[in-house]
Amino acid sequence: MRRSIPLVIIVFLFFVANAFSQAAIPAQTELAKYITDNYTKREVMIPVRDGIKLFTAIYEPKDKSQKYPLLLNRTPYTVSPYGADKFRTTLGPDALFAKEGYIFVYQDVRGKTMSEGEFEDVRPDIENTDKTKIDESTDTYDTIDWLIKNVDNNNGKVGIYGISYPGFYTSAGSIDSHPALKACSPQAPVSDWFHGDDMHHNGALFLAQNFWFFTGFGQYRPSPNFDFKYMKDWKGFRPVDAYNYFLNAGGLKEIADEYEKNLGTRIKFWDEMMAHPNYDQFWKDRNILTKLKNVKCATMTVGGWYDNEDLFGALHTYQHIEKQNPGIFNILVVGPWDHGGWSRNDGDWLGTAYFGQKTGEYFRANIEVPFFNYYLKGTGDISKLKEVNLFDTGAHEWRSFDTYEPTGGTDTALYLTANGGLSFTMPNAGGHDEYVSDPDKPVPYTQKITTNYPRDFMTEDQRFASTRPDILVYQTEVLAEDVTVAGDIKPSLFVSSSGTDSDFVVKLIDVFPDDYKFPEGEKPQPNSAWTVFQPGGYQMLLRGEPMPARFRNSFEKPEALQPNTPTRLAFVMPGVVHTFKRGHRIMVQIQSTWFPLVARNPQQFVPNYKAAGSTSFQKATQRVYFGGKNASAIILRVIK
Repeated sequence: MRRSIPLVIIVFLFFVANAFSQAAIPAQTELAKYITDNYTKREVMIPVRDGIKLFTAIYEPKDKSQKYPLLLNRTPYTVSPYGADKFRTTLGPDALFAKEGYIFVYQDVRGKTMSEGEFEDVRPDIENTDKTKIDESTDTYDTIDWLIKNVDNNNGKVGIYGISYPGFYTSAGSIDSHPALKACSPQAPVSDWFHGDDMHHNGALFLAQNFWFFTGFGQYRPSPNFDFKYMKDWKGFRPVDAYNYFLNAGGLKEIADEYEKNLGTRIKFWDEMMAHPNYDQFWKDRNILTKLKNVKCATMTVGGWYDNEDLFGALHTYQHIEKQNPGIFNILVVGPWDHGGWSRNDGDWLGTAYFGQKTGEYFRANIEVPFFNYYLKGTGDISKLKEVNLFDTGAHEWRSFDTYEPTGGTDTALYLTANGGLSFTMPNAGGHDEYVSDPDKPVPYTQKITTNYPRDFMTEDQRFASTRPDILVYQTEVLAEDVTVAGDIKPSLFVSSSGTDSDFVVKLIDVFPDDYKFPEGEKPQPNSAWTVFQPGGYQMLLRGEPMPARFRNSFEKPEALQPNTPTRLAFVMPGVVHTFKRGHRIMVQIQSTWFPLVARNPQQFVPNYKAAGSTSFQKATQRVYFGGKNASAIILRVIK
């Protein structure tokens, strides 16, 4: 009798479908019928240079009166459904593409689902001087070469796209571009798993979302198959509330053991992460940003301001391609979206944040479709596509710039002051504020903690946090005029700790007036983090980022803090384009835990904080200094 799919696989596939796959778009009966009526499907095994064969599904228009470009999506998340008589309910980057006329190609990457070979997470890119050696760029090159030669009725032009991990494969596929590759769109692309994407932010491990992700994704696949029979069930308690689960599990040493205890197996990549706490060669090899060279195709990188997983990847992929490939068409688009939200959502709301227009619909119809049509068909108008296309999440309008950080802006210090103040004028008198950080009672990062993370937590009202004694709160007076910031956020803090190591989490917040109301007829999404929400006084989170003090001078060679000694802690947070409106306030919150989004710091220096067990945690008194020689500030690029 056929074994039922384990619960862990169902949970994993649900996560993938909602986070990464075009299956996240609500199935539309009309579109599904259009696809079956107008496309044929075949499944092939495409050979690449080392003899491995990659499983590929090809959807071709039945109409043969013209030639069509190819659109390729390479994914580690399955190209289901399998079987030549089973069709996807949508095709291409978004639901508009099926009727645009393309040959759509979906491929399981090496070592995943039905493709041969061994899978490697964020496989390092190599120089390819030895033509027998492989990486993801060569697998893409060989796939494109086969498609051009073996798929009838193609026009000789190929585009490639993908969101999140498929975004990584998109970026990798553009390196040493095949001559037929004319358009590329890495969207929320994984780029650097140590500094800012998915696994770590500034070297701090993002715990909850990644632990449960690898429960399914990290299991070893011994041979090609699409029924996941090799996957092991999770035997232990599967919590609804991850806060207490991870708190009770202990330190990262014990949490790593949870896989073996509940799955009966170790997760190879998780153990590798635990063995590499610093930015060593293991992580450098897996940083694709410095490898994004010899990109010859038109490139459009896409990201979301509220993408907790890969906003860093979008911003830095665009910047590295721009720097390392002068002269190519290379643009950036960032809107008010969560992870992949531009592909499926209206984009006028995210949780309780309202953006005034359906930005997702606008992107799909006016940016994404025109980009691919122009470079793959030679049709359409791309005049609306500027170099940098960024949505202002405060003014609720699209803005265009010549560079990611506008040259017309001025880096402006917003200083912490006494009595919880923020000021554009540096205070003369020095002082400090302090709080006790207790890893056994960590600050929750949201009011709605689950085993995954709620997509709207990055716009969540921070009033639930601002009254805690272990969070410092600073805010400006009511603004007399609009203040628009565009670009990276750069905290420059002076801090101390009674311990020898600590994280410092900085959050930038827009405080709405007490009399603020949603526009007539508009209300928050029903699945937002609040069942009852009063918009007046809304403390809207714009950005939050942890910085371990151990890495203040080097991500490669961590250093202990000298207890109770002020030290500078400067780092870069992914940016915003946001207008703080007249009548609002700018708020900054500083804390040392953000749990279980971020794994707890033991608050004492150990060579490998990821090997720390449950007995390693200790309380610490944290101080943040202001004014005088230790003037802490948040640097914002202010534009007119």
